[in-house]
Amino acid sequence: MQAESAFSLDEMLAEVRRHRTHLSRLMNAHDATRLVIGLLYLSRKAHAAPGTNVPTWSWLLRQPAERGSGIRAAVSKCLSHWLPAADEQSADMGTRSLMPVPPSGSEGSLHALIQAIGSTQRVGPLLDQCLRDLSADQAQADGSHYFTPGDMARLMVGAAVPRDGHRVLDPVCGSGGLLVESHLYVRERVELDPTMSLQGKEQHAHTSQVARMNFAVRGITAHVFPPGDSLAEPEPERHDIILANLPFNQRDWAPEDKTEQSARRPAPLVPVDPRWPEEPPSRGSANSAWIQHIAHALAPAGRAVFLMADSVANTRQPITRRLRERLLRDDLVECVIALPPRVFGHSKAPACLWVLNRDKSARPGWGVLDRRRQVLFVNARRAFEPVPESRARRLGDKNTALILTTLAAWRGLSENGAAASPYNDAAGWSRSCSTEEIADRESSLMPTSYAVEPPSPERDTRSRVEQLKLELADQFDQMRDLELRLLDVLEEI
Repeated sequence: MQAESAFSLDEMLAEVRRHRTHLSRLMNAHDATRLVIGLLYLSRKAHAAPGTNVPTWSWLLRQPAERGSGIRAAVSKCLSHWLPAADEQSADMGTRSLMPVPPSGSEGSLHALIQAIGSTQRVGPLLDQCLRDLSADQAQADGSHYFTPGDMARLMVGAAVPRDGHRVLDPVCGSGGLLVESHLYVRERVELDPTMSLQGKEQHAHTSQVARMNFAVRGITAHVFPPGDSLAEPEPERHDIILANLPFNQRDWAPEDKTEQSARRPAPLVPVDPRWPEEPPSRGSANSAWIQHIAHALAPAGRAVFLMADSVANTRQPITRRLRERLLRDDLVECVIALPPRVFGHSKAPACLWVLNRDKSARPGWGVLDRRRQVLFVNARRAFEPVPESRARRLGDKNTALILTTLAAWRGLSENGAAASPYNDAAGWSRSCSTEEIADRESSLMPTSYAVEPPSPERDTRSRVEQLKLELADQFDQMRDLELRLLDVLEEI
């Protein structure tokens, strides 16, 4: 192996990105990045005892950079042998054939990438860079959300507070970033390899393959289910922690045979699915379906943290409003955090972070304060920082820590034996409300309506703009609902 000290980490990242960029001129950027992730995977997994006659990473390192198909064929052979299958029960459904084939003319870049990766033990930063590159190319990623920004992942996991031995699920796991962060969070606290169960589900086969490679490169044991739609069926088992960076406003999500009784004269919908015992969610948007799917999958003391479009917290649409009423009646809502706009890549729409909890009573591992029939609202709309040399924004470590400190104080949760910090409402930042007060406000769960800034001309302008945005989103929701009703009527004619 070459001397690792020959390159700084920044130089290594720049070199790998340079060769990946050259590959992207010969194939699309999405496939080029996945090919680099495949090489990172091989560097950690393609090892065998001498004499076994299988292609290995050390064998790949020895391949010459000659023109022709030699090294390209060697890379394909090695990937084909070592890549994990998407479905362990069926080789035909495996992911091996999903990896892109190195194109003609890529010999030099492939050889340079193999040598660069082989010269370092620090593959984690290289993998993170590749995942960020995949997320930046949304158009070619088929809408898949590969990478939740690190500060957002730390916020979500820190709000969920996973413990060793917990069963953790991400029903839309993408590249598996939230599960990786859960593993790191627990490992830092137990100082051992966690015994928790990590499970991920992903609809797209390509993304599912990336998740498997992500876990393998980092040495994390996790189970990624065969590609499929998580909303198709209820979860068969309960989970202690559920984390999800959800797709917003997903349309036409419901299977036809579960939503229509008759093509000519549909009967009223019968809520046979245990996830929605009172009424099924709207077919026009999967937002409510995702919330109920997650709530149904929680263990008796389970917690869930997920991203959700602003409109769900405040819309007057009857189905969504009744869902909020049921969540409050069942005392499932623990905290709602209004996030700054444009701090996560897959949507420019304003969003909130929801925290559900089936048991808010004082207990070990959660907190010393009984918070039943109460909800914490955090208004973090302005808690962002600019990304250097970019027009982008990020939450940032300081703001992430501030939100988590507020939530821990409200719970009465302490770390490392220290006394829990006292909680007090802070104007414009956080407020603890009773479920009765929330019910009197049409069960609105919008933090900016409760954690209100002190009066000022600037605040009044922002408040009016915020209200207009919510009203516009509400009108869009009603338009989608009316559109689906009209289509149902036309089908009867």
